Amino acid sequence: MLDTFRLSSKLLKTFIGHTDCVHNIDYLLFDNQLICSGSYDKTVRVWNVETNQQIQLYNGHSDYVYCVKFSQYYYHNNHHNQQLNIFNGHKYGICSIEFSSFNNGRYLCSGSRDNTVQLWDVETSKSLHVFNGHTNY
Repeated sequence: MLDTFRLSSKLLKTFIGHTDCVHNIDYLLFDNQLICSGSYDKTVRVWNVETNQQIQLYNGHSDYVYCVKFSQYYYHNNHHNQQLNIFNGHKYGICSIEFSSFNNGRYLCSGSRDNTVQLWDVETSKSLHVFNGHTNY
C-alpha cells in the first residue's frame, strides 16, 4: 500500500528554513493557508502555503520542539493579533499538546517528559490542574 501511495503522489511544495529534523507540523486555513512546523533546531516556523514563504520564526526554545498546533480559540474569539502564548510549568520538554474540542479550544492539555499532564486556560495562560502519577512520559 505504501508503494502505491508513493507512486501516485507528487511533491507540491518544499519549505526551506529549518536546520535540523522537523518533528511535527500543523495546518490552518485562516485568511491564508498556513503551516506551522516544529523542529529539533529548537524553532517554530509559520509558513504561507501559497507564497511558500516563512512568515514567522519563534526561537529561544530550550530544547527540541516536539509538537506544534494552531489555536482555534483565538480564531473564534477575534484575537487575530495574538500570535504566541508562553505556558511555564513543566520541568522538562513537552511531548504532546491538544486543544479542547469544547469552548472553541479554550483549554489546552500538555504532556511532558516530567511525567505530568497539565491542563491550561488559553485565555489566561495559567495552569488549572497538574495530573501526577504517570510513571513515564
